[in-house]
Amino acid sequence: MQILLNSIAVLLRVFTNSFSNVFQKKLANEGENPVYVNFINYLLLSIASLPMLFFIDFSVFTPVFWKYAVLGGIFGAICNCFMVLALQNGELSVLGPINSYKAIIGLIFGIIILHEIPNIYGILGIILIIFGSYFIFDTASPKVFLKKDIQYRMYALLFSAIEAVFIKKVILLSSVTTSFIVSSLLGALFAYMILKIFTKEKIKKTDRRHFKFYILTAICFGIMTFTTAYVFKYMNVGYALSLFQISIIINVVLGYKLFKEKNLLKKLTGSLIILIGSATILILGR
Repeated sequence: MQILLNSIAVLLRVFTNSFSNVFQKKLANEGENPVYVNFINYLLLSIASLPMLFFIDFSVFTPVFWKYAVLGGIFGAICNCFMVLALQNGELSVLGPINSYKAIIGLIFGIIILHEIPNIYGILGIILIIFGSYFIFDTASPKVFLKKDIQYRMYALLFSAIEAVFIKKVILLSSVTTSFIVSSLLGALFAYMILKIFTKEKIKKTDRRHFKFYILTAICFGIMTFTTAYVFKYMNVGYALSLFQISIIINVVLGYKLFKEKNLLKKLTGSLIILIGSATILILGR
């Protein structure tokens, strides 16, 4: 039964992540400030979380719990902000597959912090991801990483990888539900701080045409957040992250269908190679 529930949670997480990106991109493309989109997303999620507060006894949580919860909230808000900025400037079918670089970043941090030397599978995985990237970027030049959308996506990826560690810690110290509530509320707080720091805009009345996309984004983001926490509780983070990479295929298809992005077959080929490389690193590379 637990295997079935894990499988359902992974599938929900994969699809809601992709559709959350779609709705955020639609909002950004129609002139909504990405920093504002980030804040409203977390605000709606935190409002939905408020009734659950009555079922949580926060007095039992230690300062260690709050440390990881606050750090998770900070990195989560920054990650999503950079993600929306990337979606505003780039193609969904390109930005999605870049998520697999998280495996390489994890490998690099493992070398620097834990002194873990990757084995032959880790090296093979890196080669596959780089090779697959050629099909996505349509170039082997490292200059592609100077593009704003790619840079923003890499920043989002980095903060997401760090956030995953803090989420796991919060779950181990509490529960999936508590992790969801805390990440929603603290995410809203830090997203608001980002809004105040990086934009002079006053919080405005949302265009009615955009309201449905904000609601849909919050629903997808909420399901994604909860299912991520659920999967992390019952599965090794490395295995979970490798399964989450399936969303890159969905992003390529959605980019082609909804935003008329080109080179579908080429990008699907590259995504499949990247997916294999990422799974090789996360499952066999250490």
